[in-house]
Amino acid sequence: MKFTPAKPLSVSLLLLLFLSTTTYAHNITKILAKHPEFSTFNHYLTVTHLAAEINRRQTITVCAIDNAAMNVLLEKHLPTYTLKNVLSLHVFADYFGAKKLHQITKGSTLTATMFQATGEAPGTSGYINITNMKGGKVGFANEDNDGHFAATFVKSVLEMPYNISVIQISHILTSPAAEAPVAAPSDLNVTTLMAKQGCKAFSDLLEAHPDVAKTYAENVQSGLTVFCPTDGVISAFMPKFKNLTKDGKASLLLYHGIPVYNSMGMLKSNNGLMNTLATEGKNKYDFTVQNDGDDVKLETKVVTVTISGTLYDEEPLSVYKVDKVLLPRELFKEVAEEPAPAPKGSKKKKKSKKGDEEDVVDDSAPEPSPEDDEDPADDSANLNWATSMKSAGWLVTVVLSIICVTII
Repeated sequence: MKFTPAKPLSVSLLLLLFLSTTTYAHNITKILAKHPEFSTFNHYLTVTHLAAEINRRQTITVCAIDNAAMNVLLEKHLPTYTLKNVLSLHVFADYFGAKKLHQITKGSTLTATMFQATGEAPGTSGYINITNMKGGKVGFANEDNDGHFAATFVKSVLEMPYNISVIQISHILTSPAAEAPVAAPSDLNVTTLMAKQGCKAFSDLLEAHPDVAKTYAENVQSGLTVFCPTDGVISAFMPKFKNLTKDGKASLLLYHGIPVYNSMGMLKSNNGLMNTLATEGKNKYDFTVQNDGDDVKLETKVVTVTISGTLYDEEPLSVYKVDKVLLPRELFKEVAEEPAPAPKGSKKKKKSKKGDEEDVVDDSAPEPSPEDDEDPADDSANLNWATSMKSAGWLVTVVLSIICVTII
């Protein structure tokens, strides 16, 4: 059957429709990691679990704050669960790129934030007023802040219309409602729990570092997974631990916690890179979770650790015993994994003293490839893309069916 001019056009339009409706996942942690001036803001998005919530949303704007502005907020010493409400004011449930910000209808608009979405924001305290001001500036103010514009637009960091926009604003957005005291988490003492279950040495190290112990405690309510080296493991590791700097010791201890709850079943099904309590900016402090039969292993590029038992597993907290100390590559770069066995070399001809040729095996290792040193975190973008394409599989089926009908 011959095509009429309209039919190829219909097929083309359907293909364009398919391409335009395919969505791509975003990862706010990876986006901000490319900009060290936002490392503190990025760190607390992870600690408060806002990063995961941002990544789940389809249309969103994140107002990033540089490290200097974040320090002003941190000087208030807000608990993690209160800090989350304040940072939630910086995440809008709508898309605002630079062009849209400067072309707001009637010069002003109200937009809902993730703080409003929590249901804990009284009245209109979860809304932000965005207004075009004199001199081409764009101002941001909390709706219950008496019209005072606390921050202005600085620049666009990343725009993926109309999925996610990341912009920089000059100052923190806050309100009395967001900073209001939040109910304390349940009375579950992580260090006491570990001390009673064969991890007293690790528990004692946390107690000896109050800031670290506080971070662990503050994450219990919103979700926490701890990998606890047993007493014998810690005892053997202490000489290396004592050689670390004060910050290094804190980072190592934080590296054994993930700011999200994971049951054993979740660990087995969610293989891949995991951020930790120590993750901040360029200091990735991540490791890979990988199944090995019935075992779950944690791979850091320096050491491979196996989960040897469960101390506690009741949402929002899980604590697992591990057979080695997790060594982050940021602190132990000089430690190398055992090299893989050299591949069998090809036989080469070698002349003997008599002039005859003998078969000799060349045991020399092949030249290393530059790709061998690539960071596994860079693969996550490809993984996100693949996941998005898989989720659009049903659309492919529908489009192809329509194309077939159109052709016939």
